[in-house]
Amino acid sequence: GAVVYEPDGSDAHLVFALRPGAYNGETLIEFLTELHQHEAHRLVLLIWDGLPSHRSRRMTDWIASQRNWLTVERLPGYAPDLNPAEQVWDNVKSTELANLCADTIGEVADAAEDGLERINDDASLCFAFLRHCGLRL
Repeated sequence: GAVVYEPDGSDAHLVFALRPGAYNGETLIEFLTELHQHEAHRLVLLIWDGLPSHRSRRMTDWIASQRNWLTVERLPGYAPDLNPAEQVWDNVKSTELANLCADTIGEVADAAEDGLERINDDASLCFAFLRHCGLRL
C-alpha cells in the first residue's frame, strides 16, 4: 500500500490493496501500475523501504523504464520508524485488529479494510504519520 500526499500539503489519502499471499516483484509492479492509474498519471515520488522485492533486478529494471512518472527514494535498510505506511499498519493493528477474535481470515481482512477506509477518510491522520516519521513535504 501507499500513503499519498499532495505536494502542496492540501490532502492525503491511501492507496492499498489487500491480496492473499506475499507481495513479490510481479504483484508489486501490478500495484504500482494501479497506483499510476489511480493517481491519474501524475508524477509520483515513491519513498520505499529495503524489502528485498523492492531491490530485485526485475523491479529496478521496471522502475528504470517508468522514469517518466516515477521517482524512487529509498529509506535506510531497516527503518520502519521512517515509513508512514508502517504507521498505517500499526494504527490498524492497534484499533480494528486489537483483541479481534475472528473465525476466518476473511473477517480479519474485512476488519483491516475498515481500518484502512477510516484512515483514508482522515487526511490529518495521514499527515500525523508523516510527522511521526520526521518527514516533511
